[in-house]
This record gives sequence, structure tokens and C-alpha cells, in this order.
Amino acid sequence: MLTGRRIVLGVSGGVAAYKAAYLARRLMEAGAKVRCVLTDAATEFVGAQTFAAITGEYPVVGFFDEADVSPHTTLGQWADAMIIAPATAATMAKLASGLSDNVLIGTALAAEAPLVVAPAMHTEMWSKPATQRNIAEIVADGAIVVGPAVGPLAGGDVGQGRMVEPEAIVAAVAAALTRELDGWRVLVTAGGTREAIDPVRYIGNRSSGKMGNAIAVEAASRGADVVLVTSAPPPAMAGVSVISVETAQEMAEATWAQAGDCDVAVMAAAVADFRPKNPEAAKLRRNEGLPAIDLEPTPDVLAGVAAMEPRPFLVGFAAETGSLDGALRKATSKDIDLLVGNDVAKTGSGFATDTNEVTVYTPDGSAETWPLLTKREVASRLWDRIIASYDRG
Repeated sequence: MLTGRRIVLGVSGGVAAYKAAYLARRLMEAGAKVRCVLTDAATEFVGAQTFAAITGEYPVVGFFDEADVSPHTTLGQWADAMIIAPATAATMAKLASGLSDNVLIGTALAAEAPLVVAPAMHTEMWSKPATQRNIAEIVADGAIVVGPAVGPLAGGDVGQGRMVEPEAIVAAVAAALTRELDGWRVLVTAGGTREAIDPVRYIGNRSSGKMGNAIAVEAASRGADVVLVTSAPPPAMAGVSVISVETAQEMAEATWAQAGDCDVAVMAAAVADFRPKNPEAAKLRRNEGLPAIDLEPTPDVLAGVAAMEPRPFLVGFAAETGSLDGALRKATSKDIDLLVGNDVAKTGSGFATDTNEVTVYTPDGSAETWPLLTKREVASRLWDRIIASYDRG
């Protein structure tokens, strides 16, 4: 998988540093040549000798105590790819701002190679706006962020913040180096549409666009040229071109204009099924009484793509409440290739969450249910499934 590849493994000071030793072993087993760079804090959790014994190379632990006069640039130039695992909140803040006050960040800045970042921290730290801003900046700069996962954390807590397993990080590095979607053109829709009642009010839904954004970012990280049609705040990611829309009609027109030139279309947007037939030109007033709002159907964006000839490999989404029978019916009746269904009433699987629990259907009605995962992990698995199913020719 990684035969002959030169991988720099950066380890920062978190409890999950113990997993980094196993990650180094798995990288070696995959055929990679591995060199490690540790922060001072990392050595409080796992000794440098452990990594030396696994990789056959003593790790770099500082700027000034090495025989090499410039250890960070040497490592950066040597690397085919770099991993930071675990990446603590502090490490990500430094990476986002370019604050190279330790040799790990210095190496990351000196490397012109794919960077895979595996965050690990408590849920409260992960969810803070500052951490999310730093993640967005890291992704915008081109890093591939994997995780964090949901699971047991230090101190007995359970939540999102657990570093993903080493096997997932090895797979992310392999994908970054092979860039298996190079040359693919991908269309993704995201967010919920807004249908005007008057200039102030609208009919809409609770979709945040997070799932669609994760799908777009994952595709771009694998080398695809991505067009994201969205009504939500988009990710700042190299390789993702954004078309902003608001209504179902605007989303339909933008999607249909782009889909014919795409290899794959993933319809993750929550498009309103109905819209006011005659929206008011001025704001409705309470003292004027309760208005009657006549509704009419909106365009079926998914059906429009499915009817194209030729059409892209087509993936639909179905947000249900309770039973997923509606998702199954959609999978078998909509002339699509895959259908991703989820129960938005289920804890952790609803709108605006960072996690999702989905079932993937094929047109013959077969189903595969995935456990509760982060939306980026769902996106990764989905692209693995698309790649395995789509014969690009």
C-alpha cells in the first residue's frame, strides 16, 4: 500500500500518543519508511526510544539538540507525506496560525507534501468555536483532517474527540498519495433551501450543510475537481468550487447545468418539497389576520439528474424520522445508484450535528447500516463505496 513511501509521523502531547506507536508500526507494515518528530509534551506520554525501536530511526525532538543543523527542513524535504497524530487543540492552533515554536510545526511548514491531521481531545475542547475555526483554516490550507471519532476519552468521558484508529489514518495517507479521484469531476449539493413567504419569512428546514460539505472536502482531498451547489456556508478547500443558491429552483437550475459534465453527483441537500405559490411582495402583518398560504411543488432536483442521458453516477440522500422505509422506497424507485438514508430524529444523527448514522441502499433494496460516525468518516466510507461501485470506463 505504501511501499517505499517516506512518511514523517508527528506526535504531539496527548494521551492518544500511545496510539501513535502502533500507527508507526502499521505504516512500517504497509511498506513505508517512517521518521518521527515529537513535541516535548509528547515525550511525557511515550518515550522517544519507543519510536526509535519501531522505525529504526531516532525521532527528532527539538531544533537545537540534533546533529542536523536544520532538522525541520531536512524532514520536510524528505517526506512524501506527513501525519500529525494525535493533533492536540494547541498543535492545531499553532498549525493554523503558522506558529512554529516547536520542531513538529516547523517540519509541517517546511514540508511540501500531503498533510494528514488526526485530532484528539475532549469533546468540550473539540466543540469550541476557536478549535472549529482552526480546523477550517487547516482544511483551507489543504490538510486532510480525519476524525475525531466518537468513543471513550481520557478520564472516563465518552463523546466526540477520540483519535481515529491507526488503520484509518494509514488509509487516509494512502488515499492522499494515490489521489484516486484525480481527473474526476464531482458535483455535490448541500444545505436546506429557503422558499419565500414574504421578503422576511420563508419555508425551510434544519439542514446545516455539514454532511454535504464533508462529502465535498473528502472528494477534493482525494484529487477530484468538485463543484459544490449549496445554500449553507461552504468549506474553504482547495479543489472545491462553490455555487451559492437559496431556493429549490435555483438549486435545480445550478445542479442541472453542472451535472451533465460530471462523473459523480452526490445529492446531499435537503431540498424543500413545496413552496408558497404566490409569495407576498411586502411583509405580512399580524394585525392583518392569519394569511392563507397556497403551496405548490418545487422541482425534483434528484429526478432531473436521474433523467439525463447520459447521466453521472448518482447518489441520493433521504432524511427520515423513525422508520427508514421511505428511504428504501426512494432507493428502489428513483433510478439512482446509491441512496443514503438517516433518521434525523435519532440522537447524533440529526441536522446540525457533527455525527451521523446512515444506511446505504442499492436499487435492488439491499442495505448496509453503518455505526454512528463523524460526518467526515461517513463521507470517507461513502467515497470508498462509490469508487468500488462506479465503472468510470
